[in-house]
Amino acid sequence: MPAGGRPTVRSRRLGAALRQYRQAAKLDQPQAAEIIAASQARVSRLESGHVTARVIEVRLLLDAYGVDDPAVRAKLEELAKHSKNRGWWLEHAAHLRPDYLDHIALEDDATYIREWQPVLVPGLLQTPAYAEAVTTGSPNYIAPERVAELVKVREGRQSKIEEGGASYTAILWEPVVASPLASSGIHLEQLGALLEAGKRKNVTVQVLPLSTGFLGAVTSAFSTFSFDAEPTVEAVTLENLRGTSVLEGPEDLTAYTNMYDQLRSSALAPDASAQLIRGVMRSLKEDA
Repeated sequence: MPAGGRPTVRSRRLGAALRQYRQAAKLDQPQAAEIIAASQARVSRLESGHVTARVIEVRLLLDAYGVDDPAVRAKLEELAKHSKNRGWWLEHAAHLRPDYLDHIALEDDATYIREWQPVLVPGLLQTPAYAEAVTTGSPNYIAPERVAELVKVREGRQSKIEEGGASYTAILWEPVVASPLASSGIHLEQLGALLEAGKRKNVTVQVLPLSTGFLGAVTSAFSTFSFDAEPTVEAVTLENLRGTSVLEGPEDLTAYTNMYDQLRSSALAPDASAQLIRGVMRSLKEDA
């Protein structure tokens, strides 16, 4: 069972896929229960993600549903194998919101991560000093020891990108680059880190200029995640006042895929974005 009886991102993904293939095969839950010699209640909990299917159950259900694609079968079997595995981030679970844990699990599984940030440098690209400054500057009081823990978690998240474990594209609104939220020294260091990150083969950094108009102002921060060889969006996370929300519905995925494509087509190319960042760095040094 997922930790604490709470559906995890992985168990939800597996359950949603099993439900989709069952419905496509025009079978109901009682029929699925007969296939795995279980109760209808277990099938319902499998499909909701409240329990994780065993690999043998996944194989039996996919056989009955007529799912023959080896890649699909392998993907779902892997989810079944690893849904209960302890990720590195669970060592910090006492200090993290459950929705943040979901976000980190999505990052850890993803092959493609696409992020839009209109306010802050994305956590996957933040320097420790910048991360500490923006966390300390939060309107909600955070104890110093917890700030240090949150910065450590962000550094742990970044290893996925640094090791080339996913293709990552970040689009930043121009004020993120041009308007320091921390001291000029910290901001300069952060801009230099953005330039260095953009040199990695698996990382793309683009800046959406203010000249594009209202697009940046009306689109709140979000990330999209893909889990296969192709960058088809399978999950979206949204940042809001109450934390992070995960969207997995087809209409939501389509809407945010289209929005990201619009942001990317309006943003400066990576080389032009790097040029803008270098220009901001020159101005900050001259002012200092």
